[in-house]
Amino acid sequence: MDKAKKKKKNPTPEVQFRLNLDNCSKTKDLSTAISLYESALSTIRFSNNHFNSFLYICSNAVSDPSTKKPAIEFGFRIFDHMVSSNVTPNEATVTAVARLAAATDDGDKAFELAKGMGNCGKLRTYGPALFCYCKMGEADKAYQVEDHMRSIGLQLEEAELVGLLKVSVEKEREEKVYQYLHKLRMSVRSVSESAAEIIHSWFGGEVAAKVGLSDWDMGQVKEAILQNGGGWHGRGWLGKGKWTVQRSRIAPDGRCLTCREQLVCVDIDKAETERFAEAVASLAMEREVHSNFKEFQDWLEQHSEYDAVVDAANVGLYQQNFAEGGFSIAQLVTVVKELHSRSNKWPLVVLHKKRLRALLQNACYRELLEEWINEKVLYGTPFGSNDDWYWLYAAVKRKCLLLTNDEMRDHIFELLGSSFFAIWKERHQVKYTFVKGEPKLLMPPTYSVVIQESENGSWHVPLSGEIAEESSRIWLCITRQASCESNTKQHASVEASEVSELVCSDQIEDSCHSDSFASQNGLIRCSGLAGKRKERSPSHSSLQS
Repeated sequence: MDKAKKKKKNPTPEVQFRLNLDNCSKTKDLSTAISLYESALSTIRFSNNHFNSFLYICSNAVSDPSTKKPAIEFGFRIFDHMVSSNVTPNEATVTAVARLAAATDDGDKAFELAKGMGNCGKLRTYGPALFCYCKMGEADKAYQVEDHMRSIGLQLEEAELVGLLKVSVEKEREEKVYQYLHKLRMSVRSVSESAAEIIHSWFGGEVAAKVGLSDWDMGQVKEAILQNGGGWHGRGWLGKGKWTVQRSRIAPDGRCLTCREQLVCVDIDKAETERFAEAVASLAMEREVHSNFKEFQDWLEQHSEYDAVVDAANVGLYQQNFAEGGFSIAQLVTVVKELHSRSNKWPLVVLHKKRLRALLQNACYRELLEEWINEKVLYGTPFGSNDDWYWLYAAVKRKCLLLTNDEMRDHIFELLGSSFFAIWKERHQVKYTFVKGEPKLLMPPTYSVVIQESENGSWHVPLSGEIAEESSRIWLCITRQASCESNTKQHASVEASEVSELVCSDQIEDSCHSDSFASQNGLIRCSGLAGKRKERSPSHSSLQS
């Protein structure tokens, strides 16, 4: 017992050294760390962790002008000692030494160190070289670092992209400024105040006023926007002349309150949509009976005119977890009718055959369900299948809305591993609730909070920050005088029609909710609910009225 107590009170030199070094790391105490190193040189055999702790302290100390010089000198001394001791550096080692090199404005050394890690390098490993080149105004070298990072699969974040944008602005590289604005658009939803200042400085400069096409094919620009999923065309700067940069807000309907430009809800582009559909189909075929899913794919190709897909199980079982609860056909029918009332098109209702067979045994439901099946409104997924694959694939493949409250966080959705899944959900998922038996559909947002480039060349950039509601968010509204005047004239010419559309929309909304049913039995007795198909329109935008 006494020996145990004595051992705790008198730790070995190695343990005491480790405790002292950990404390220096915690407090970032450079001078104590140097003294500790000097005193332990002859008594302690340094490990990789020891060297990394010293280097961590040094890499943090370079940010303080009073400790910068001794931190750099001591840091390189530690690294030399590590190499001469045949201790293999790891990623943490290289990152710390690269920071020391960058502190001496030696971006080349920082870059070489990072490249030495091969595919083991992380974003932080290349950051010192990238930011050093950006600070030194060596734009081409900074672009080389970015190219190398992307070649090993690293995705740049806002800090790196803003650094590259800044050096591109400073060097008046208009084509690079354009590229990095789009890379920023793809990486972040809203930008920091510091990024906003850099963007403002570009558009307020003389070079920005001079660059751009004087004449362009509006049809090609619109087609590019369509192919890209909306919100950007990527064709380059449009127009010439001085830019006006103002701080603005966006109305709930997506219209900029300053320039009257209509922002959009941005979707994934055409190529991404096709890859997404292929990924869903590939995974479905691995887990479903191959012939069953292939049969559904073929069926969908022949019946492709849907604006929306309904996850029937999700709707029918919504809030049915009570003693008398079960699958509510009433809820499903009211949702289907609501979707139909918005676009005069019947959605595709996906329901498992096991549940469908049970419902068909009830005479109250049979006529309606058989009519839906005959009219191709309802598709029954095969026994033993997971209907999630079917309704997801249909919604992606047909590029239409998906009505479900499913958050799509299950393992089958994780298997997709797609970075654009969240973007697709925001644009396509319709959630719902019921108020006194009537459905309330929560449609996709009217516009996306993301950098947007319009067909006339103007830009809108959302700023990050704490906001109570989306309508209070500040945006940069960036227009040329010509495009701004064009928007004003266009707004004046359509103002009357907008009022008319609002009245019409209100009337439709009222009529949708006035057509209620007294009871579930009364609902099911409504024969001919599906009726004849009406001619389908080319898009599902009318559903968002």
